[in-house]
Amino acid sequence: MAPRLPRRVPWTSIAELEQLCSWIFTDGNDLDAKVLAVQKISAWKTITSLPHAIDATLSLLVVINEDNLPQKSSFSLSLRQNYAAAIIRLVNGLVDPLQSGAYARSISSISDQLGLPLWLVELRHAATHEDLPSLELLQEGARQSMTWLFQNYWLPTISPYTAPKTSPTLRSLGPVLKEYKRLLKATTRDQSLKSVHQQSITKVVREVERWLGEAKVAADLEWKGADNDSKEIFALEKLSDELLQKGMLVPLSKKYVPLPPPEYPRESTNAIIRKRIFPADTFHPPPNSLDIWSPLILQMHALHSEFYNVLVERMIALLLSDSAPADEGTRSATYDACVARWVMWVVESSQAMNPESGIKRESIISLISALGPKMPSSKAVAMKLLQALCAGDEQYEAALTYLSSQDTHSATWQSEDISVMAKRLEELLSSTVDEVAGANTTDCISMNVDMPGDALPPGWTLLDDSRWKPCPLGVHPAA
Repeated sequence: MAPRLPRRVPWTSIAELEQLCSWIFTDGNDLDAKVLAVQKISAWKTITSLPHAIDATLSLLVVINEDNLPQKSSFSLSLRQNYAAAIIRLVNGLVDPLQSGAYARSISSISDQLGLPLWLVELRHAATHEDLPSLELLQEGARQSMTWLFQNYWLPTISPYTAPKTSPTLRSLGPVLKEYKRLLKATTRDQSLKSVHQQSITKVVREVERWLGEAKVAADLEWKGADNDSKEIFALEKLSDELLQKGMLVPLSKKYVPLPPPEYPRESTNAIIRKRIFPADTFHPPPNSLDIWSPLILQMHALHSEFYNVLVERMIALLLSDSAPADEGTRSATYDACVARWVMWVVESSQAMNPESGIKRESIISLISALGPKMPSSKAVAMKLLQALCAGDEQYEAALTYLSSQDTHSATWQSEDISVMAKRLEELLSSTVDEVAGANTTDCISMNVDMPGDALPPGWTLLDDSRWKPCPLGVHPAA
């Protein structure tokens, strides 16, 4: 994830923010302190835009102060409306920024992921669409809202290292992808079932979009104040990792299916079907996998323009690493080969949609930078991918040929090198100072020659042995 740019805040120091927090939350009966807090936040609001949590705190605090006045109106309708408006603004302001994507998520599901009490969402719904709740219910809602803001915004902002960590919860997408795979398998085998399963497929795609929305909420919880682009990239990276799990984009290496009852006894009753069989004429994934997963990939790219770039980056990073995905155990050569072919297919699809796309160039640069001129044999699959990407382009082919032709010999230690170094050291130690100096220069001055002080350049002094003081390099003796 790219580093975040510094953001503008209204407070000059954490101490100022901490003082404001003490005015609001230390003593619930100190009306003067709360009036000071309202004035401070109102002054901030005239300077710059406020974080939603502080703006919501201000709305709630104004109503609470109005409710605690010694002389207040006995007519409570306006007070109830003000409480309701403050709670509605709190919930909507938390949920609406996370309501992105092609398919909307329910407010309750987003609030649950944020840790917002569900009954506040219900209170917001009642105040918006039903009869206005009672004053007592709204007062309790305001108290709980202030408590939630203190625990989830004020305390983590003032003391981020001592505040309790909120670990982002993100459910696994595996069951959803398996259901999509089951439906697409059925429709690819029998085209007549496409109309039957179309509604179910659309429902699954919507569920993937909702999951991406949950991933963005998880990013918002992990990186407070992250911008929308960063949250989008985070969600797409998580989706790419889910697609690279065993049995998704890369099919199982083999599958055992029961054989029909034999007429004669045999050793095994199961047949092995190898599923990672690649086409010989193209550098593409297995045709069955392509039929199943290409519609989902194309639709995700249509909804999220950065999906191709993120997916290719994650696949190339996987090829260049030595770690295996979850449930894959030891990574096999066929797994890497399938991932490499998916990279090629995505790059070609992107180029077909937009010839000006730089995804091919960026992929080649990433591979060359990681492999280098040595081209290690352990990354043979990545090398094959690099050759496939460069094929057909004279500029890329010339660059690859040049790199491959470079002398990759590097100075590596050999056993005889130690004996050579030992011999050189012995010769050096057995030589006198004059002999060593004479071997390097024809005009030298012996270190033992006494020179008069007036023969030295101005500012220089020749010290005798009694005035030498041992000290670390770079440190003045008088220090």
